[in-house]
Amino acid sequence: MSENKTKDRKEQLFSTAKNGYDRISQEDLAAMEAYCRLYRDYLDRGKTERECTLRTVQLAQERGFQPYRTGMDLQPGDKVYVCNRGKSVMLAVIGRKSLAEGARIIAAHIDAPRLDMKPTPLYEDSELAYFKTHYYGGIRKYQWVTIPLELRGVVVLKDGTVVPVALGEGDEPKFVINDLLPHLGAEQNKRPLGEAIPGESLNILLGSRPVGESGEGDRVKLQVMELLHEKYGITEDDFASAELEAVPAGNSTDIGLDASMIGAYGHDDRVCGFAALQGLLDIDVPEHTAVCMLADKEEIGSMGVTGMQSAAFDTFLHDLCESQGVALRRCYEKSFCLSADVTAAYDPNFADVFEKRNAARLNYGVGICKYTGARGKSGSSDACAETVAFVRRVLDEAQVIWQIAELGKVDAGGGGTVAMYMANRNIATLDAGVPVLSMHAPFETVSKLDCYMTYKGCKAVYQA
Repeated sequence: MSENKTKDRKEQLFSTAKNGYDRISQEDLAAMEAYCRLYRDYLDRGKTERECTLRTVQLAQERGFQPYRTGMDLQPGDKVYVCNRGKSVMLAVIGRKSLAEGARIIAAHIDAPRLDMKPTPLYEDSELAYFKTHYYGGIRKYQWVTIPLELRGVVVLKDGTVVPVALGEGDEPKFVINDLLPHLGAEQNKRPLGEAIPGESLNILLGSRPVGESGEGDRVKLQVMELLHEKYGITEDDFASAELEAVPAGNSTDIGLDASMIGAYGHDDRVCGFAALQGLLDIDVPEHTAVCMLADKEEIGSMGVTGMQSAAFDTFLHDLCESQGVALRRCYEKSFCLSADVTAAYDPNFADVFEKRNAARLNYGVGICKYTGARGKSGSSDACAETVAFVRRVLDEAQVIWQIAELGKVDAGGGGTVAMYMANRNIATLDAGVPVLSMHAPFETVSKLDCYMTYKGCKAVYQA
């Protein structure tokens, strides 16, 4: 066989993955930058699941979405949403076809790893005031010390009044968790990395200035409590009914001399959540009803009334089906769900935990994951080949740059998404999302190209 024929056969038969910048059009490059500006604004306004929910509802209402009311007469093109307890959102654009033909669903989550305040958090020790924390989700504890933090969330008073709390924004004073100086860290250095910072030492420094007379106890704690009462009208007992979260201070930023990446807290999974939302906002009347699910609690197993395992999603879809006289189970069996969640981007600095042939790479587009889970695919829905083929076709027809990947080496660990909970409903489901560097860290990095292609992919799935 001649050299030219061999080359032609290789091009015909071999996979020809290319860096997305060798494939993207100038038109898409301009659209990518515009989209990423919208995404960064969403991130900066939404550092907690409550704030993301609030911003989602605002954006949806601006585009004509109405709160769903039981018994509404829904017609093709109608746009409705349900806000679940201020911490998750379900949105739908009614399609031309009956829900008996199924829906096109994209499910992502808007919670992120963080530090929650304990129910009785405030204490004073050695004339310093602290908050005790309980970490939420899979964090590497050493990454959370000696970085500036903000405190965000709500305090609900006994009479039911909800008091929003935001401390450390902009030029306001920040908070910090101290670490041991290297001069005295000889014993700490001997501990395994995961044990060097015990969870009970993740205590947030709040203040050091005492009030009152010398010799009295808890004078710094009193100063802190007086400041909180002055600003928010709360007392120490009100912490029992509070949701306060410590999140990294500061907004998102471009990364790299070429500004080709975005660095921020909360890419996992707001980078996919926003893509799912914006994709829905940007479609016209779809053939199948398009549904966007932005869930809470994924980082701790999707439990609870606002998680993906909650019946809230079933209730929303049941109501939509009931308006058309369709049984929910019939809708589910014909539906498709894209579980939009991030995947690990290949990092050559830690190459030993990746299987390079099957790792997602920055700038190669949205990463499709046939299965997640750990080791022997435990905790994975493991999408069937027909489902993967359907998504390949949809993405290719929409000129979406994509890649297929796993989450690291087989025995290196693993992770999960909401995919299995959708699949358990008898909905064909496949994971796909943005590759992330430093996933679950207080500051993660993603590629702008991958962000934009995930948005394009979501929009294409809604319209499939």
